[in-house]
Amino acid sequence: MSYREIFANGLWQQNTGLVVLLGLCPLLAVSNTVINALGLGLATVLTLVFSNLAVSLARPALRTEIRIPAYVIIIATVVTVIELLMKAWFHDLFLVLGIFIPLIVTNCAIIGRAEAFAARNGPLPSAADGLATGLGFCLTLVVLGAMRELIGKGTLFSQANLMFGKLGESMQLTIIPDHPGFLLAILPPGAFIALGFLIAFRNWLDAKRLARRDKKTSRVMEKSLA
Repeated sequence: MSYREIFANGLWQQNTGLVVLLGLCPLLAVSNTVINALGLGLATVLTLVFSNLAVSLARPALRTEIRIPAYVIIIATVVTVIELLMKAWFHDLFLVLGIFIPLIVTNCAIIGRAEAFAARNGPLPSAADGLATGLGFCLTLVVLGAMRELIGKGTLFSQANLMFGKLGESMQLTIIPDHPGFLLAILPPGAFIALGFLIAFRNWLDAKRLARRDKKTSRVMEKSLA
């Protein structure tokens, strides 16, 4: 598989949040703002890249019978390191995300990529697969967070200081002034509704792309037969 195919699969065709529908618990729970979504998304990207890389490097030494427990230990180690780094450098954001940082260990998408790809491919393709899958998950999180924050609060990048410090204090954008607030968008039911719209939009785009391709193929066949 080429790197182009790897990134196409991770970002769009097999997007974790929109197609495979794995890791929905953190995706829906912390995506009430862009900053929360970005924080968890980047942590997931790092976990996927380094766990895939470690699994690929360790696969010659892993017996088939112990591979799944070994994957879990590798992923737990990577997540622990990321958790400690976030606690040290982004403590306020770490407190907001809470239990969902250590829960990355149980994300089915991460174990799935270790088993389906990293255990069967070399280190560089495995790291690329982790990056592509993580970026697809992160982008879904950020878009979902932007939708919910905009509809729920009328702002974008609220509490950006949690990630960017003093620089983040000037990053908040008030898109809808005097927004009365829409609580449903920020609550878990709003996350399900927003995700449903995102999935529907992605399916619509795919259907249009396939229709254009079929139409183009039909024209080429008609010209060849004429």
